[in-house]
Amino acid sequence: MELHVGDPAPGFSARDQDGKEVKLSNFKGEKVILYFYPKDDTPGCTAQACNLRDNYDKLLSQGYKVLGVSVDNEKSHVKFINKFSLPFSLLADTDHAIVESYGVWVEKSMYGRTYMGTARTTFVIDENGMIEEIIQKVDTKNHTDQILGNT
Repeated sequence: MELHVGDPAPGFSARDQDGKEVKLSNFKGEKVILYFYPKDDTPGCTAQACNLRDNYDKLLSQGYKVLGVSVDNEKSHVKFINKFSLPFSLLADTDHAIVESYGVWVEKSMYGRTYMGTARTTFVIDENGMIEEIIQKVDTKNHTDQILGNT
Protein backbone atom coordinates (compact mmCIF):
# COMPACT_ATOMS: atom_id res chain seq x y z
CA MET A 1 0.00 0.00 0.00
CA GLU A 2 1.45 3.34 -0.99
CA LEU A 3 0.95 6.25 1.37
CA HIS A 4 0.25 9.80 0.21
CA VAL A 5 0.17 13.27 1.72
CA GLY A 6 -3.18 13.66 3.48
CA ASP A 7 -3.43 9.98 4.46
CA PRO A 8 -3.62 9.02 8.13
CA ALA A 9 -0.23 7.85 9.34
CA PRO A 10 -0.33 4.11 10.13
CA GLY A 11 -0.25 3.50 13.87
CA PHE A 12 2.56 1.46 15.34
CA SER A 13 4.12 0.23 18.53
CA ALA A 14 7.84 -0.56 18.82
CA ARG A 15 10.64 -0.62 21.35
CA ASP A 16 13.18 2.18 21.45
CA GLN A 17 16.88 1.83 22.25
CA ASP A 18 16.07 1.56 25.98
CA GLY A 19 13.46 -1.16 25.50
CA LYS A 20 10.60 1.28 26.19
CA GLU A 21 7.44 0.85 24.13
CA VAL A 22 6.78 3.80 21.82
CA LYS A 23 3.43 4.23 20.07
CA LEU A 24 2.56 6.80 17.43
CA SER A 25 -0.66 7.44 19.38
CA ASN A 26 1.50 8.77 22.26
CA PHE A 27 2.24 11.80 20.06
CA LYS A 28 -1.34 12.88 19.36
CA GLY A 29 -1.40 16.69 19.30
CA GLU A 30 2.30 16.86 18.37
CA LYS A 31 4.13 17.02 15.06
CA VAL A 32 6.38 14.03 14.37
CA ILE A 33 9.31 13.55 12.03
CA LEU A 34 9.34 9.80 11.41
CA TYR A 35 12.45 8.98 9.46
CA PHE A 36 13.29 5.56 8.09
CA TYR A 37 16.92 4.70 7.41
CA PRO A 38 18.67 1.52 6.24
CA LYS A 39 21.30 0.78 8.91
CA ASP A 40 22.94 2.14 12.06
CA ASP A 41 26.47 3.55 11.79
CA THR A 42 26.80 3.56 8.00
CA PRO A 43 27.98 6.69 6.16
CA GLY A 44 24.66 7.98 4.79
CA CYS A 45 22.66 7.05 7.88
CA THR A 46 25.25 8.68 10.13
CA ALA A 47 25.24 11.89 8.05
CA GLN A 48 21.44 12.02 8.24
CA ALA A 49 21.27 11.32 11.99
CA CYS A 50 24.01 13.87 12.73
CA ASN A 51 22.26 16.53 10.61
CA LEU A 52 19.08 15.99 12.65
CA ARG A 53 21.15 16.01 15.87
CA ASP A 54 22.91 19.25 14.94
CA ASN A 55 19.57 20.93 14.19
CA TYR A 56 17.59 19.24 16.97
CA ASP A 57 16.91 22.44 18.92
CA LYS A 58 15.63 24.11 15.76
CA LEU A 59 13.30 21.17 15.12
CA LEU A 60 12.05 21.22 18.72
CA SER A 61 11.44 24.97 18.52
CA GLN A 62 9.23 24.31 15.47
CA GLY A 63 7.24 21.81 17.56
CA TYR A 64 8.62 18.58 16.07
CA LYS A 65 9.40 15.30 17.81
CA VAL A 66 11.97 13.15 16.00
CA LEU A 67 11.84 9.36 15.74
CA GLY A 68 14.21 7.25 13.69
CA VAL A 69 13.26 3.75 12.53
CA SER A 70 15.43 0.95 11.19
CA VAL A 71 15.30 -2.83 11.31
CA ASP A 72 18.38 -2.87 13.58
CA ASN A 73 17.92 -4.12 17.14
CA GLU A 74 17.92 -2.11 20.38
CA LYS A 75 21.56 -2.96 21.16
CA SER A 76 22.69 -1.63 17.77
CA HIS A 77 20.66 1.56 18.35
CA VAL A 78 22.29 2.12 21.77
CA LYS A 79 25.77 1.94 20.20
CA PHE A 80 24.75 4.31 17.38
CA ILE A 81 23.19 6.83 19.79
CA ASN A 82 26.16 6.74 22.17
CA LYS A 83 28.77 6.99 19.41
CA PHE A 84 27.16 10.09 17.86
CA SER A 85 25.33 11.62 20.90
CA LEU A 86 21.93 11.41 19.23
CA PRO A 87 19.25 13.19 21.32
CA PHE A 88 16.20 11.40 19.86
CA SER A 89 14.82 7.87 20.05
CA LEU A 90 15.53 5.17 17.51
CA LEU A 91 12.91 2.45 17.14
CA ALA A 92 13.87 -1.18 16.60
CA ASP A 93 11.61 -2.57 13.86
CA THR A 94 13.16 -6.03 13.85
CA ASP A 95 9.93 -7.69 12.68
CA HIS A 96 9.59 -5.17 9.80
CA ALA A 97 6.03 -4.26 10.85
CA ILE A 98 6.56 -0.48 10.63
CA VAL A 99 8.68 -0.43 7.46
CA GLU A 100 6.08 -2.60 5.75
CA SER A 101 3.08 -0.54 6.94
CA TYR A 102 4.76 2.64 5.65
CA GLY A 103 5.71 1.00 2.34
CA VAL A 104 9.46 1.54 2.75
CA TRP A 105 10.53 -2.14 2.85
CA VAL A 106 11.49 -2.48 -0.79
CA GLU A 107 13.61 -4.44 -3.22
CA LYS A 108 17.00 -2.84 -3.65
CA SER A 109 20.03 -3.79 -5.68
CA MET A 110 23.73 -3.33 -5.20
CA TYR A 111 26.56 -4.78 -7.27
CA GLY A 112 24.05 -6.75 -9.34
CA ARG A 113 22.54 -8.42 -6.28
CA THR A 114 18.91 -7.78 -5.28
CA TYR A 115 17.77 -7.84 -1.68
CA MET A 116 15.07 -6.39 0.54
CA GLY A 117 15.90 -3.28 2.54
CA THR A 118 14.64 -0.01 3.91
CA ALA A 119 14.16 2.88 1.49
CA ARG A 120 15.46 6.06 3.15
CA THR A 121 12.23 8.03 3.54
CA THR A 122 10.92 10.65 5.96
CA PHE A 123 7.28 11.19 6.88
CA VAL A 124 6.26 14.46 8.50
CA ILE A 125 3.10 13.79 10.53
CA ASP A 126 0.87 16.61 11.77
CA GLU A 127 -0.80 17.02 15.17
CA ASN A 128 -3.85 15.07 13.97
CA GLY A 129 -1.85 12.04 12.84
CA MET A 130 -2.09 12.89 9.14
CA ILE A 131 0.84 12.69 6.73
CA GLU A 132 1.81 16.27 5.93
CA GLU A 133 4.87 15.55 3.81
CA ILE A 134 6.80 12.58 2.42
CA ILE A 135 10.48 13.08 1.58
CA GLN A 136 11.77 10.27 -0.62
CA LYS A 137 14.87 11.90 -2.05
CA VAL A 138 16.59 12.53 1.25
CA ASP A 139 19.65 14.78 1.25
CA THR A 140 21.42 13.19 4.22
CA LYS A 141 23.69 16.19 4.88
CA ASN A 142 20.89 18.80 4.64
CA HIS A 143 17.89 16.84 5.82
CA THR A 144 16.67 19.40 8.35
CA ASP A 145 16.50 22.05 5.64
CA GLN A 146 14.39 19.66 3.53
CA ILE A 147 12.01 19.10 6.44
CA LEU A 148 11.69 22.78 7.28
CA GLY A 149 11.37 23.76 3.61
CA ASN A 150 14.66 25.68 3.45
CA THR A 151 16.00 23.95 0.33
